Order: sequence, then structure tokens, then C-alpha cells
Amino acid sequence: MKNKVILISVDGMRPDGLANCGNPYVETLNNICSYTYNGRSVTPSVTFPCHFSMTHSVPPQRHGMLTNTYVPQVRPIKGIFEKIADNGGACAMAYGWEPLRDIALPGSLVYAYYLNAYAEESSDTVLTDVADMFVSKYDPDLTFLYMVETDEKGGHDNGWMSSEYLRRISIAVDNIKRMIEKYGDTHSIIIMADHGGHERGHGSEMPEDMTVPFFFYGNKFEPGKELHNVSLLEIAPTIASILEISPDSQWEGRDLTK
Repeated sequence: MKNKVILISVDGMRPDGLANCGNPYVETLNNICSYTYNGRSVTPSVTFPCHFSMTHSVPPQRHGMLTNTYVPQVRPIKGIFEKIADNGGACAMAYGWEPLRDIALPGSLVYAYYLNAYAEESSDTVLTDVADMFVSKYDPDLTFLYMVETDEKGGHDNGWMSSEYLRRISIAVDNIKRMIEKYGDTHSIIIMADHGGHERGHGSEMPEDMTVPFFFYGNKFEPGKELHNVSLLEIAPTIASILEISPDSQWEGRDLTK
């Protein structure tokens, strides 16, 4: 495929956490990306259902993932990884939470690397190193980088909007900066969060749990443009459009390149 995409998910990153993490590159993201600080998660606002909706462009009530445990779909819908594989493309995934592997069916990933969030002081930084290697060495059509420390070490261990939570967001922003600066001329780059959080948890329909940021960088997107009515369901159709492959007929989200 002539176009390439890097998708970056920062687990549990609230918009106000991003805005207040103190990293100066956040303002750069606002200027170089199409973006929103008022995007919407899905119900339940839990990691696995959220990412399954992101990759399959339907709400949990349709794909059937209502907890952090994979269950076979009663009426299977293909996700973005499967659609890319069907079109002869290659996908890579570097991720810090083991159950997330099940958002891609066996055979749909060519490259994959898992590292537990507590294996390193900053497993997110190590995973960014791996994603960097995947892109530079193998040039996949879609590279998915999933960073979980914001959720695990920040939100669950210390509380959403705690100083440690904000510090972990800043680390994630540094990793995003590195990928944009190295690959922004050759790739479209999408940055997202799956859900937010409150106190030490998430999963409710509270605004703190449901409101998430999105950033879209590349020649398909207008720099500095604020987007509206964006949800997790838009990610898969937008990636398909960038890669010039047909979306699945069952997908509900819209293509944000139009």
C-alpha cells in the first residue's frame, strides 16, 4: 500500500489530563493536527470493549465485548487488521496489556510485541522503541502502538489527575513527539485515548470516563482544525480511507478524511 498509518492509543488519557500534564508538545499537537478534546468513548468505557469498537467501528452492544475478556462474536464483523490483511497489507502491534492481543484475529498481524506495564520503569517508552523499529525495519501498512502506563501506573495506582497520572501522560506525549518527528513526513499518525477515568477507576457513563481526545496528523488532515462529533467508531473507517481500502459494510463510523 502506498500510504502508511501509525495509530497510537494512550489508555485512560483524559482531555484535561493531557491539557494539564505540562508537556509543551501538547500545544504543538493542537497546531499541527486536526483534533478534538471532546471526543466520545463507548459504553462500557472499559479498555477491551473500547479498543474492539475502535478497530471494528461498532458499539459493544454489536460486537459483544462487554468486559475485558474476549468472547467470540455471535455475528462476526471484520476489524481494520483483518481488512488490511485481506488486501495484502501488513500490520504491526506493540502493546503493554496482554488481553489487547485479541482485538486482532490470528493471522491478521505480521509483527507483534508485548511488554507488561510493570516490566520497566517506562514500558511505554520501550514499546515506542519497538514500534519505531517495526516502522523503520519492516514498514508495515498499519503500526499500532498501545501505551498503558497512563491507565495502570497513573490512574489505577495513583488516581486520575494525580501528579503521577499527569507525569505518565507527559511521558506518553514525549513518545508521540518522537514518532511524529521521525515519521510525520511519510505516515499519517492518529493519536487517541480509549476512555478517561475518575478517582481510581472507569467504566461509567460519567463525562470523566466518556470524554477522550483525538488527534489526526498527515496530509489528509487540516492543521489546527477542531473536529466535532468524533467517537472511537471513526478510527477504523478513517484508517481504511487513508490506506485506500474499502471499509467493512457493517462498520458504523464515518471517514474523517472527508
